[in-house]
Amino acid sequence: MSTKKVLILNQEQIAKKITRIAYQLVEDNFEETAIVLVGIADRGYVFAQRLKTELERISSFEITLIKVTLDKTSSTLRAETDIPIEQAKDKVVVLVDDVLNSGRTLAYGIGVFFDVPLKKMRTAVLIDRSHHKFPIFSDFSGLKLSTILKEHVTVQLREHDGGEDAAWLI
Repeated sequence: MSTKKVLILNQEQIAKKITRIAYQLVEDNFEETAIVLVGIADRGYVFAQRLKTELERISSFEITLIKVTLDKTSSTLRAETDIPIEQAKDKVVVLVDDVLNSGRTLAYGIGVFFDVPLKKMRTAVLIDRSHHKFPIFSDFSGLKLSTILKEHVTVQLREHDGGEDAAWLI
């Protein structure tokens, strides 16, 4: 891995990306009265909390926020949620994470809802790296970034990591 660290999004840019994604969610769901944001622990959940705050400012949605914790190293789906997933029944669900790389994490996140009838499922990520190994894509992304496999994207969010928000290519 390279030791060179390149800033790809600063705090102001991240805030603007969140606002833009929130407006896109409103446009995509303009006939809805309620949506469910599902944040993948840890940074995906922080991102989902911020989207919720922005959506509350610009829309009249009733918003349910669910935190899902996945065992990303397991070959089978192992997940825990902070509230019952049945609360998403017959609603629009937006699965939220910080970085989409191979698609494994989002695939596992989608799998949590296989037994729950939904109106529709969407995905939102801050950065989409375009190295998908799974047939997963982002419906809403702050930044689509073509990288080489050796490079790594790191997102720092103050609520989880302290300091200022930033996204780095390493």
